[in-house]
Amino acid sequence: MTDISTVFWDIGGVVLTNGWGTASRQAAAARFGLDWEDYQGRHLQAFPLWEIGQLTLDEYLDQTLFFRQRPFNRQQFRDFMFEQSQEMPESRKVLRACVRSGRYFLAAINNEPRELNEYRIGHFGLREDFRAFFSSCFVGASKPDETIYRTALDVTQSTPERCVFIDDRAANLVTAARLGMGTIHFQNAAQLHDELQQLGIRT
Repeated sequence: MTDISTVFWDIGGVVLTNGWGTASRQAAAARFGLDWEDYQGRHLQAFPLWEIGQLTLDEYLDQTLFFRQRPFNRQQFRDFMFEQSQEMPESRKVLRACVRSGRYFLAAINNEPRELNEYRIGHFGLREDFRAFFSSCFVGASKPDETIYRTALDVTQSTPERCVFIDDRAANLVTAARLGMGTIHFQNAAQLHDELQQLGIRT
């Protein structure tokens, strides 16, 4: 590859745990006594719109939970949602090493609803690492739609051949590769470090 100037990172599943993945929703169903099949069906209808900024968190909750009385309140459920986010410390160390090198433009390309995204950026200090956030809720499109990758390239004025994109989902790497970016399918921090080194990304 040409010398890399820009490294795009997924957040959920790479730097942090997923924001509101299946395991978190199942934990919520157990914690709050939800009918899983009903909640999951409503989630699958509402979440894509929430993820691209066409619903607010309150509207998502209205459609999935608070269309009827519940023995818990909205704030309790919101707090539980946010508490599911955890840092992945070993891969965060790899990210921080890239930051400290000062050699690369680092930005995020991730699928995430606005309220969760803003909480995670602030709570985990991600502004210290990334210079831009191309989140589905801001862009209005989600991976693997080409729009979100092209927006990241256009706004950063990056040449695809000088970019690498890291994601834990192989399906999200296909479009990036087709556009000419190098890709890394994240599995663990050690593998990430090794593949970055192989691409000539020095940390």
